[in-house]
Amino acid sequence: MTPWVMRLMIANVAIFLISLAAPEVVSALMFVPVLALSRPWTILTYMFLHGGFWHLFFNMLGLYFFGPRLEEEIGSKHFLYLYAVSGLMGAAFSFVSPFTAIVGASGAVYGVLLGFAFFWPREPIYLWGILPVEARWMVVGMTALSLWGGFDGSDNIAHFAHLGGFVGGYIYVKWYSLRGRRIRIPEAIVLPGPRSADIERWGKIDSSAMHPVNREEYQRIRAKMATQGMGRLTQEERTFLDRFSPE
Repeated sequence: MTPWVMRLMIANVAIFLISLAAPEVVSALMFVPVLALSRPWTILTYMFLHGGFWHLFFNMLGLYFFGPRLEEEIGSKHFLYLYAVSGLMGAAFSFVSPFTAIVGASGAVYGVLLGFAFFWPREPIYLWGILPVEARWMVVGMTALSLWGGFDGSDNIAHFAHLGGFVGGYIYVKWYSLRGRRIRIPEAIVLPGPRSADIERWGKIDSSAMHPVNREEYQRIRAKMATQGMGRLTQEERTFLDRFSPE
């Protein structure tokens, strides 16, 4: 269990128990799009409310299965940002039904699932513990179901909030994957040469296990090392190599 996955699960369970003891909490924290300007805090607080035990259970189950690996991949800070952006985008998409009250962490959890599928698109996910479905196809299927349910409108599920979670998650992980290519330290600045221990660790990196985006960046850095030398690596490039180096 990673730090923010655990904290988010504890917070969701705690707020659920509080709402059972004090039902007025739900009215104070739920998000109603048409009331967003007069109740701005609800764009965040709605993510910690749930309509019942099973609503809470399945959201936390998704967070438990997909969250830790994603948090380890992008770091705790970015994981929390992705979770929040996905939930906020879920609230934004809920304006399709401006008078409908929205509760639940589903939008944020859908963003986490999208992030998981982005980095491990072919990872099998076993539906009902039996049927294997690749993560990317699971996202496609859930998107189709959310679109169908959203326009059908015959149930009480916030389908457009789910879609917003997918959109928010995609925007964040796409930005995260592209930011690694930006050079924040000018090339004219030459940092002290890496230690021999660092060079040895970097040489043990297995690029075959990387996401294609990370593999491309790794190959670019290796080419720079070969043509310009170790001392020309920026701090960001060294940090990138450290992240994928074996302990």
